[in-house]
Amino acid sequence: MSENAQPDARRPGTESRPAASPGRPPTFTSWLRGRSDDDLTALLAARPDLAQPVPADIGALAARATSRNAVLRVLERLDRFTLQVLESVVALGDDRLREPVGVPTADLAAALGLAPVPDPAGDPLVRALDTLHRLALVWPDQGRLRPVQVLRDLLPHPARLGPPSRALLAALPHGTVKRLVDDLAPGGTAATPVEALATLLSDPARVTGLVAQVGDQARRLLDSMAWGPPNGTVSDARREVSLATAASPVETLVARALLIPTGDDTLTLPREVGLALRAGPLFREVTTDPPPFQGTENPGDTVTRAAAGQAFTVLRAIEELLERWSQDPAAVLRNGGMGVRDLRRAAQTMDTDEATAALLVETAHAAGLIGSDDRVAGEWLPTREYDLWRESPPEHRWLRLASAWLDSDRVAALTGAPDSGGRVRNVLGPDLVRPAAPQARRDVLGELGSAAPGFAPLPESLAARLAWRRPRRQSPVYTELVRAAADEAAALGLTGRGALAEHTRPLLDGDEDASARVLAAELPRPLDHVLLQGDMTAVAPGPLVTELARELALVADVESTGGATVYRFTEGSVRRALDAGRGVADITALLERHSRTPMPQALRYLVSDVGRRHGRLRAGSASSYLRCDEPAVLEELVADRRVGELGLIRLAPTVVASRVNRSTLVERLRQLGYHPVAESGDGSMRLSRPEVRRAEPVDVPPPAEAGAPAELARAAVRAVRAGDEAATAARRPIPLPEDGPPGSRANAAMEALAHAAEEGRRVWIGYTDTDGRQVSRIVEPSSVDGGFLTAYDTTRAAVHRFAVHRITAVAELEEAAD
Repeated sequence: MSENAQPDARRPGTESRPAASPGRPPTFTSWLRGRSDDDLTALLAARPDLAQPVPADIGALAARATSRNAVLRVLERLDRFTLQVLESVVALGDDRLREPVGVPTADLAAALGLAPVPDPAGDPLVRALDTLHRLALVWPDQGRLRPVQVLRDLLPHPARLGPPSRALLAALPHGTVKRLVDDLAPGGTAATPVEALATLLSDPARVTGLVAQVGDQARRLLDSMAWGPPNGTVSDARREVSLATAASPVETLVARALLIPTGDDTLTLPREVGLALRAGPLFREVTTDPPPFQGTENPGDTVTRAAAGQAFTVLRAIEELLERWSQDPAAVLRNGGMGVRDLRRAAQTMDTDEATAALLVETAHAAGLIGSDDRVAGEWLPTREYDLWRESPPEHRWLRLASAWLDSDRVAALTGAPDSGGRVRNVLGPDLVRPAAPQARRDVLGELGSAAPGFAPLPESLAARLAWRRPRRQSPVYTELVRAAADEAAALGLTGRGALAEHTRPLLDGDEDASARVLAAELPRPLDHVLLQGDMTAVAPGPLVTELARELALVADVESTGGATVYRFTEGSVRRALDAGRGVADITALLERHSRTPMPQALRYLVSDVGRRHGRLRAGSASSYLRCDEPAVLEELVADRRVGELGLIRLAPTVVASRVNRSTLVERLRQLGYHPVAESGDGSMRLSRPEVRRAEPVDVPPPAEAGAPAELARAAVRAVRAGDEAATAARRPIPLPEDGPPGSRANAAMEALAHAAEEGRRVWIGYTDTDGRQVSRIVEPSSVDGGFLTAYDTTRAAVHRFAVHRITAVAELEEAAD
C-alpha cells in the first residue's frame, strides 16, 4: 500500500484534505486559504507581527508569513527538539531531492530515531509538528510534510547536511558534469547530465557502492564530514579529475562525485551522500525534553515574602530619590545621560550600591516617572506622572515599574562599561539600548516559572535550559543579557532567593490584577504611628501612610532605613516645617497624635524654642532689610562680629538694612542660628515649602505584547477573509465609459451603485484609498448622494463612506460567491 493512500492519522500534517483543483498544484497559499478561522486566529495570536497591519487578503498573509524576517523571528522561538524536527523536514523534504515533494511523517520519525508512542497526546513528535503546523512553518500536501520555501535559504545546512546534489552540480561547468556522468552513469536516459548524476546519487544503494570503492584514508575523510560541517578545504579544488587520473584520496572522492567542488579551495559533501553515510538517523543526539533543573528547594512562601520585601525596598528607594530630585535634581549630560557623580549621590540617597541605583533610575525612567526639562543646562526631574504614581497603592506602583522593566530595551547593567570607542556608558545615556533585552528577560522568568514553586535553579542549570529552549538565540550578547536579567529581576523583587515569586507568575501572563492581589497580601501594611525616642529621633517600624510620611519628612530628616526608618529632629528640620506654614501647635499635635510613646520633653523644647525664634526677624529688599518687633534682638545682631560682611546699618529701633540681597542675608543669618523669615511688600511673612519642580510627561511606548489578544486576532481574520473574498470572488464587470464628457465615468458608477442599493445587492468595487493604493472591496450599498457612496464594507465589518471619484471599477458578484 502506498504511503499516500494510508496516512498516519496519529500525527498532524497527514490528515485528509480536499484535492487541489484540476490543473492547479497545491500551494502554501491554497493550504492557508483552506484553514479554518480558528486556525488562522491561532496563527495570528502566535505570530502577531503578521497582523500589523492587517493583510489585505490570504495571498498577502501567505506572503508575509513566508517572508525572510517574519520566519527568522519565529525560528528564534523554537526549542531544540522542535528545531530538529523542522530541520529534518527541510533536509528530507527539499524539492531538489526527489519527487513527490515533501517527507512522509513515518520517514521523519525514523530519521529522528523516535519509537512510536501509543498515546498521541504524549508523543513529542506530534507536539512538535503541532507547533510547526500552528506557526505555518510546515504544511501538509497529500500525506507529506513540506517546509515553507524560505527555509531553504534560512537553514542552508539543515542537520549539518550539505545542499542537494542538483544544486551543487548545476554550478559546475557542463564539461565537468559530463565527464562525471561518462565515468559513473554511462548510457543513461536522463535529459541532462546534472539530472543523470543527481538521480544516481539519490539512490542510497549506489552511493554505498561508490563509497565501497574508495580506500581507507578516503573513507576516513568522508566519515569526518558525515556529521558536519559538510564543507572541507583543499588547494585547487576545481582541478580536472576522472576515475582514470585520480591519484590522491581527495581526487578519488571527487572523481566519484562523493565530494563536489563549490569554490577554488572548497569541497562540499552532497546531502544525499551525507544521508547515506549516516545510515538512518539525522542527528547524533535527539533530546525531546530540556535538561532537568539542578538547584535548591525553598518554601514557596519564603520566596514570595523575600521578593515582596525587595519590592517594597524598591518603592521606597525610588520615592526617596525622586523627592530629593524635586528640589536638587541631577544634571543632564551633553549625550543625554547622567554623570557618575550624580549616580553616586543617587546611590547614597537610596542607600544602595551604584549598580542597583542605575537599575532603579533606568526603571523609573522607563515607567515615565523621570524626564529631563527643556532648558539648555538640562536637569533630570520627576514628571507629573510621578505625582499620580505615588498616590497609587504600593502593589500597583510596583507593577508599573516591573512592567516597564520587562518591556524596556535598556540594560542598566551596561552602565560604566566602555563602548566600542572606549567611552564609558552613562546611566540614562543612549548606549544602553539592547533590542533583545525584553525577550531575554521573559525567557529567564518564563524558564524560572517552569520550575516547581520555590525551586531556585543554579545559574549553569538555568543557562543549559535556556540553551535547549532557545538554541538560535545563543550568543555572547544573549548570555550577557540573561545574566543581567536574572540579577535585575532579583533586585526589583520579581524573584526571591533565586526562585520566581508568586506575584510574578500572573504578571508574565498579562494578568496584572491577579499579580496585584498576590503582592498586596505580602507587602507590609502602612502604619499610622511612630515611636518617639528621647534622642530626638522617631522610629517608624514599617511603611507609613502617605499623609503621615509626608508630614514627618517635612519636620524631620531620614537618618537610616531598613526594616524600620529612623527620623531625626533638628533645628533645620523643624524650621523647614515652620517655613512651610506649620505652627508650633501643629507640629506638637502631629507628633502627639501619631506617637505610641510620650513626646520627649527635649523634643518639645526644641520645637518650642525654634518656633519662638522663627520669624522674629523679617528680611526685605533694600538691597535688603531686617525688621523685628524686639529691639533687643536687633541690638544683639548688629553687635555680632560674625555678621560684618553683611553690612548691617541700624535705621530704626526695629529696622536694620543690609548691603547684600535678601536671599544671601536670610541664608547667612540662618547659618548663624537667627531663623529669619522673608516678608512680602505689605509686611506679611512669606512662608512656603521648598520649590517642587517637575519635568514634562514622558511618552512611554505601549508594552510589546507577547501575543495578539484573541479578539484582535479574530477581527483580523474576519478582515482577511473579507479581503480574500473581494480579491477572489467571481464577478461580472459593469462597463464604465473610458472616454466621454467629464464626469461620465463617475456618473455611470453612481448609477450602477444606486441600482444595487435599490435591489439590496452586494457589489465588488475597485477603490483607490487615501494612500494611493488600489484595493478591492465587497460592499452592500445603502445610498449614493453628493458624490459619496455609503455602504457596509465587509472587509472592515462597518459602514463606510467612499468617494465615488476614487472608485475605479464596479462589478456584480456571481451567485456562487454569495
